[in-house]
Amino acid sequence: MQTTTFAELGLSAKVQAAIEAAGYSNPTPIQQQAIPVAVSGRDVLGIAQTGTGKTAGFVLPMLARLETGRARARMPRSLILAPTRELAAQVAQSFEKYGVNHKLSLALLIGGVSFDDQLRKLDRGVDVLIATPGRLLDHFGRGKILLTGVEILVIDEADRMLDMGFIPDIERICKLLPPARQTLFFSATMPPEIQRLVDTFLRDPARIEVARPATTANTITQLFRYCPSTEDWQKREVLRELIRAENVKNAIIFCNRKRDVAILLKSLQKHGFNAGALHGDMDQMSRMATLDAFREGRIQFLAASDVAARGLDIPDVSHIFNFDVPWQSDDYVHRIGRTGRAGKEGRSLTIVTPDDIRQLKDIEKMLGAAVTWLGPAPSAEDLASGSKRRRGRRQGKRPGAPAAEAHGARRNGTSGRGRNGSARDHEPPARSGAKAPAHAAGNRPRRGEPEPAMSGKASGKAPRGERPQQMRGERRPNGESHANHRAENKAREPWEPRPPRPQRYREDRTPSPVGLGDHVPAFLKKAARPTPR
Repeated sequence: MQTTTFAELGLSAKVQAAIEAAGYSNPTPIQQQAIPVAVSGRDVLGIAQTGTGKTAGFVLPMLARLETGRARARMPRSLILAPTRELAAQVAQSFEKYGVNHKLSLALLIGGVSFDDQLRKLDRGVDVLIATPGRLLDHFGRGKILLTGVEILVIDEADRMLDMGFIPDIERICKLLPPARQTLFFSATMPPEIQRLVDTFLRDPARIEVARPATTANTITQLFRYCPSTEDWQKREVLRELIRAENVKNAIIFCNRKRDVAILLKSLQKHGFNAGALHGDMDQMSRMATLDAFREGRIQFLAASDVAARGLDIPDVSHIFNFDVPWQSDDYVHRIGRTGRAGKEGRSLTIVTPDDIRQLKDIEKMLGAAVTWLGPAPSAEDLASGSKRRRGRRQGKRPGAPAAEAHGARRNGTSGRGRNGSARDHEPPARSGAKAPAHAAGNRPRRGEPEPAMSGKASGKAPRGERPQQMRGERRPNGESHANHRAENKAREPWEPRPPRPQRYREDRTPSPVGLGDHVPAFLKKAARPTPR
């Protein structure tokens, strides 16, 4: 049954008052269908594109069901699993916003935060536990938490869990929970692995699908800009042109790699843009500080990796720029879903190079229509040649770089490293009379190799043919030359045992009769007792 107000969804009076205080009046389609089923206690399988209000779709019914009851120490009443720290913190903010009229306790278990602070909250007892899978299993492995009292389980952004490799952790956590529980399962897409998880841990769920999986919102204007060059510095020039041509209030700029986020941030700041960065290598304090600054408007541009693509609800994001075309079409949906949320208008612009033609065709196949180009579109020849390129960034040389450097060689012109870190293993042997390379003068031979021969005038010793060759790493046994020693070994038959090596010490050397007491200091020696008379 289609509803138009929150009052018709079966929520309690306290929850409705909090919704009105937050300024919301009409539920979204996913909320209209999911909330009544969740309030009744039945399992829910929610499939909806990002930005449709899935978080409120499980927060509101959980608040209504947790109004009665009391939490016990280290035994949470409900559990919410999120793939990233940012998404977990955002869910905690939603509980604080909608639960102003409730006295429910909440704990957030994420990485980058002290274990002691989290343990103190768990010891007091929590009604709502929001956690990432890794940190939750850490606490469970230390024996600091019990999951036998969980009444409601929520798995948010399940397809993102699959991408990040959390499915084994999710299965382990589900086996630790009591079987008599309610499970709310939300995902934007339904790959086969996620469907297997649903079939295993959900009991007769109500399937709620408000949009076709992996589709974009109609409120987002999607534009694509073709860049004929694959060089990053030219892509950055195109990005600056797009930013200056658009009326940007604030924007998120996505890159495929964390290292490219740092490079792009320096470039934006160098050209006078108020920008910040968000990627997986940042500590939790820096992540939260950057997100707060972006939400409050102190940062206009946020260069980010895909860690910020899923589930983050940042209001009033006017633009999304894809500096790199995502490798998966599903990631494209989640990226541009940061704008055009809650019925607002948004714009997304994607830079496409010849290396991105294959990913572009996947996006067109997912959208079911050809993309709209901003500026000249790539020719048919560019599309045909680009589809044959290998996925990944081109490893060509920079303008003006030597040929050896373009292939990852060292700056000194060598072609590679040898076993000991030098490049001489790859050099051809020098001809007689040829001058030795300069860098070879400081290289000492390996253990077991002969010393390089020097002229008699330079070394002050006999020429090479007139003296035995000394092997590096061997000792001279009692003045015996190495030449004689090698001659004896050569004359020995292979099956004969090697003769014993001469002793390294003098034959007439005998150990001195020194006892242990002679090494004891005098002040530690006990005085001899007098003989009794």
